Amino acid sequence: MVPRILIDTAQIPGGDTLRLFQRGAEWSIMLGANELMNSRLSGSEEALATMSCERIAGRPKPHLLIGGYGMGFTLRAALGVLGKDATLTVAELVPAVIDWAKGPMAGLTAECLDDPRTDIHIADVATLIGGARGAYDAILLDIDNGPDGLVRAANDRIYDRDGLAAAKRALRPGGVLAIWSSTRDTVFANRLRRARFDVEEVVVRARASGGGAHHVIWFARA
Repeated sequence: MVPRILIDTAQIPGGDTLRLFQRGAEWSIMLGANELMNSRLSGSEEALATMSCERIAGRPKPHLLIGGYGMGFTLRAALGVLGKDATLTVAELVPAVIDWAKGPMAGLTAECLDDPRTDIHIADVATLIGGARGAYDAILLDIDNGPDGLVRAANDRIYDRDGLAAAKRALRPGGVLAIWSSTRDTVFANRLRRARFDVEEVVVRARASGGGAHHVIWFARA
């Protein structure tokens, strides 16, 4: 059996410790007992990008805000379908995650960090959302395993009433807030509707091949 090797750790500001593991060609990022991401399971993260881009198709010079770099699946998928006039702002809270992407996991990065359309911010995505007014055509969030502060408690403010109101202000008219989740959450879906979003809930599979666990993406149009 191929052993799993701990490659590095990183402290989340205001939260716990992330651990980067390698097993052969497979990579995983863990938070305690929770696996936040795995290099074999990219399907739903890629769908977050491609389905969001479908919903803003035809907009000139689209500007997307991606909350959480992770392993770059969402960023790479978005770059693959958007034109040269697009801008993709990525907010990553943990600097080491970008260091991992440039270092041990460079093989997964596929030069997406060097793409001229990519703008990396080492920042809390909530700060970028809160400071924006009509700036983004889409906001894509995959920073927890669902609409609650798993990675750190402070993330709860992104999904509460005030956080959703801030996201709506940050979007251009008709823009899309897309949120990835490992499970359904009826309470949160209703909260999106009370925030006056038009809500579409889509079930996607974890693997790009169409297999694996069922995940959920909410597409909330402003």
